[in-house]
Formats: sequence, C-alpha cells, structure tokens
Amino acid sequence: MNVKKFTAPTSREALRKVREALGPDAVILSNRPVDGVVEILALDNDDVASLASPSEESEMAAPRPSMQMPAPEGPALREPAARYADELPAEPMMRPAARQPFSSLGALDDAPAYAPQAPVQPQPQPQTYANRRAPQPEAPAFDMAAMTAMMSAAIAQAKESAASAAAGEMQGMMSELRAMRGMMESQLAELSWGTTQQREPQKAVVLREMLAAGFSASLSRYLVDKLPAGKDATEAMRWIKTVLARNITAMTDEDAILDRGGVFALVGPTGVGKTTTTAKLAARCVMRHGPEKLALITTDAYRIGGHEQLRIYGKILGVMVHSVKDEADLRIALKELRNKHTVLIDTIGMSQRDQMVTEQVAMLTDSGANVQRLLCLNATATNETLNEVVRAYQGSGLAGCIMTKLDEAASIGNVLDVLVRQKLNLYYIANGQRVPEDLHLGDRAMLVDRAFRNKRDAAAQIADADLPLMMAGLGNLNNDRSLREVYVG
Repeated sequence: MNVKKFTAPTSREALRKVREALGPDAVILSNRPVDGVVEILALDNDDVASLASPSEESEMAAPRPSMQMPAPEGPALREPAARYADELPAEPMMRPAARQPFSSLGALDDAPAYAPQAPVQPQPQPQTYANRRAPQPEAPAFDMAAMTAMMSAAIAQAKESAASAAAGEMQGMMSELRAMRGMMESQLAELSWGTTQQREPQKAVVLREMLAAGFSASLSRYLVDKLPAGKDATEAMRWIKTVLARNITAMTDEDAILDRGGVFALVGPTGVGKTTTTAKLAARCVMRHGPEKLALITTDAYRIGGHEQLRIYGKILGVMVHSVKDEADLRIALKELRNKHTVLIDTIGMSQRDQMVTEQVAMLTDSGANVQRLLCLNATATNETLNEVVRAYQGSGLAGCIMTKLDEAASIGNVLDVLVRQKLNLYYIANGQRVPEDLHLGDRAMLVDRAFRNKRDAAAQIADADLPLMMAGLGNLNNDRSLREVYVG
C-alpha cells in the first residue's frame, strides 16, 4: 500500500494534482489545511485490495479482543442500546474513508478548505468467516461412566434412607400395635374372668387353691379354663390333681439307674445338696453291686477343701475318689474308669447366672463319654428361680432331675409346676441329710396331694376381688409354649 501526499494553496488545485497523479479512481484518505496550504492524502485504486480481509492462514484473520458487546437484535432491544450509546461521552473520531469514484469528487471543488469529519459511534464488528473459525476453548470431556456411578450411588443412598425411615416407622407401628393388643387382651381377660367368676364360682375356688399351693398363675389359669363344666368345687379339685399327676414324669423303678449303670453327673447351683445326694446314690450302688463297681469323681477344685466331704464318704464306702480340674483331666479319668459299672461325678456348684455354667455343661458334654446330667432342684426356691436354673443348665438336654430339701419346703407346688412345664424326669426325692436313708423314688400322686395339703396360710391366699386383675396380666396363654404339651385328657 503506497499513500501519497499532495499540497496546494487551494483544495481545487490539490484535487487536480491527485487526478493527474493517480487517476480518476483515486481514493481520498484525508483533506486538511496545514500551514496555510491544503494537504490531501490519497491512495491508488490498485492498492485498495490490500485493505481487504486477510487470508485465513494470516494472523490478522483472528479478531482483535474487544470489550464491546454485540448490538442487540430487534427494534425493542435496539432502542435501549441506542439510548445508552447516546448517553456516552462524545469522542471525536475520523470517519473511515469511503471508496468512491473520483468523478464524484467534483463536488469538492466548491467545498471549503477544511471540513472536519463528524465523530461517529463505533459500529459492532461484523461476523466474518474468520471470526467463526477463531479457536475456542475446549469444553471438558463428559465422563458418562462417572456420571452413571454418581447417580447410582445417589439413588442407592436415597433408597437406603427411605428404607431405614420406613423400617423405623414400621417398627414403631408394630410396637404400638403390640401394646394395644396387650392392653386389649388384658382388659378382655379381666372382663372374661369377672364374668366366669360370677357364672362358675367353683373355678374361682380351684384357682385360689392352686395359687396358694405354689403353682404359677399361668398354669393355674390354663387348667381352670380346661376344667369340664358341671363339676362342683370338690370334683373340680379332684380333676385338677389327676391332671397334674398325669403330667409329672417320675422314675418308678430305680433299677433304671442302679442296674443299667453309666456315667452320671449331678449339677446345680451352690448349696442345693449335690455332694450329699451323690453320697446317697453311691451308697445305693455299693449296696447293690459292691464298691469295686463304682467310681467317684469331683470337679470341685475351687473351694478350699471342697472335695474333702466326698472323700470322707468314699473312704466310708471303700470307693476311690478322683479329682479333676478341666476337660482334659476329665477325659483321662473317664478313660481310666471305663470298666466301672457306675461313675458318679460331683460338680462344683455355681449360680445359674454365672457364665461358667455354660463352660461346665460343655466340659461334661465333650468329655468323650455319655455323661447323663441330673439337675438338683431346691424345693425351697421360688418358681421363677427354678425356671432360671433349668434354662441355664439345660444345655443339649437333661437326663432328669432330683428334688432336694423337700423336708425344708413349706410348699412344693413351685417344683411340681417346673416339672410339668419343663417336662423333666424326676429320679429321686431327697428329704434329709441321712445317707443313704433320705433318698426316695418320687410318687406322683403323693407329691400332688402334699402340695395342696401343705399350702400356705389362708391369710396369704388371694382374695376373690384380686383374681380378675391377676388373670388380666397373663395375656394370651396360647403364646406360652410350655403349656402346649400339658395333657388334660
């Protein structure tokens, strides 16, 4: 591009020089007075092509950075834009040169020597092909797998939260329903028993007698509900005694233990009389088969001199007493005594709530021999205590039980209740300290009769007005598993 400057005293003469030098198609770039003359900058028509858009490969193809916002579209949007432009401060700008034929410049002959160009507002840059091809920042790649995993985790968490909330609500609802059912059962039981007490007063008499004898309220209510209709109080009591005796399992012939022989372990809480009962059984075995057929083992290595009492009994009977400490010693002892007809094991006494009870049961079960466990039940204990003892020493199954301290018990209905509901086989009854006299076989009818004969004082009996409230607290007896196998005939 070659821009040429022409000066003359007047603009007419300056234009003439331009026409002569560049031809009629010259492009006037500027026209201004300088130092008393007129100066014109002009460009040849052939050099105008250099003012066109640069090629795409050129660095000039990229648009220059601009802070100017594009003009809004539409008339409604152009008006605020124009108004905003009008409010901007005016800044003098030269109007860009327009390409026009030189023939149209003839009118400039009459133009004044200096004609300043009016400032114009900047126009938005037109969208060109180069603008569209300008490099743009790359958008981050979309990770579909990560998005799917994120959505799956969110859905799983939402489901888990909803399930937890639903489970909590359901649990609360079930608790409320159980409470409502319990209240309704209690109220219905109270109303039902009140009606039964008025309609069949003999049932109230029987129920009061059973509670006074020491039987549990649930077993008493269960048998009273099964009581046949049309019986008076005397006949009803006779029926109750018959049913109780029928549901007690007792050994009627001690040959089952003396003649058959085997390994027997007496277990139970502290102070229930295991050592004395072991000595009584040992004396009976010696009297039947002789001392050489019997062996005694004690596991009481914790108490100071705990095994001395059994050693004294063994010395009197002429029987060797073996002391063991753990399962390994017990295995060795039982292996050495496998030729004995009868082996009696006296175990250490411990509370039914002691965790060592489980270890003791496991030691006897895993000793390598068929150890039959006989549970000693204290006749003076309460019904609840006896049930705890049975559950603690039950293990894989008890061979039977021995009722001890019968001579010290004011009532034995509590022990008979446990025998009926737990289905225990009664081997012996111990009613004193004499060895071996105070050990007897259990007579079911005698035990039931004694339970009602030695019932508590009348002052301790429950009044008729208290029976409905007591029966209401039992709930639904059909849910008590221990009563399902009680045979009423």
